[in-house]
Amino acid sequence: MNIMTQPTNTAASRSGQLIAVGSGKGGVGKTWFSITLAHALARRGRKIMMFDGDLGLANADIQLGLMPKHDLNDVISGTCSIDEALMRIPEAGFCILPGRSGTASLANLPAETLDHVLAALRQSAGGFDDVIVDLGAGIDPSVRRMTAFADIVLLVITEDPSSLTDAYAVLKLLKADRPDTPLDVRIVVNQASSVAAGKRAYGSLARAARGFLRLDPPLLGLINRDERVSDAIRRQSLLLTRAPQSPAAADIETIARRLCRA
Repeated sequence: MNIMTQPTNTAASRSGQLIAVGSGKGGVGKTWFSITLAHALARRGRKIMMFDGDLGLANADIQLGLMPKHDLNDVISGTCSIDEALMRIPEAGFCILPGRSGTASLANLPAETLDHVLAALRQSAGGFDDVIVDLGAGIDPSVRRMTAFADIVLLVITEDPSSLTDAYAVLKLLKADRPDTPLDVRIVVNQASSVAAGKRAYGSLARAARGFLRLDPPLLGLINRDERVSDAIRRQSLLLTRAPQSPAAADIETIARRLCRA
């Protein structure tokens, strides 16, 4: 079925939750986190789809060492459906809907077309427990539209002051976009130099959100800075397969466990 003719999903058929992974700035490890979280959730027996929603700058397939036959651009053009574009990663146990990098038509996707994409994604989510949506960094209109569409938003930050400033801007716009809807936003601190430093970074963001936005986003988890993460990315390997006993792997497993219990 062409994406432009797929009916919008109804509440009765919605079973899979959409988990958007965002950040205020690039370079915080958001895509790596999305991939590794999808793997961790799949290892816990959940049926997972990952959607590379970084429109025009997608790179999840590169991190995974994949060569997609179809991608989001083909879905939008009507060449194939979402189900036909999905790639299953047997060693990881989850599926991915690849994006495409360097495509102006995706980077400047009209709002109406993006709404069709999101409606079709919601419909496809019915066959999964969770759909992880790896958003582009920043606060452009398409990112805001996808973020507001999600059931849960995981906001990835680091200890870098600019990351905290940009994350606060994301929270401010999220509240503006959904003024009458409770926000389920949870914070993930990546590349933490220590547990104490990671908690301080979260505390700074949380205090600003409570004081100025009347939001109280909980800390979902900390991920320790770990050289094995960079090694896995360079080798286009999954961290939980390559270094399952590493500190960062344990942190991701903890975050996945907390999500499953929520």
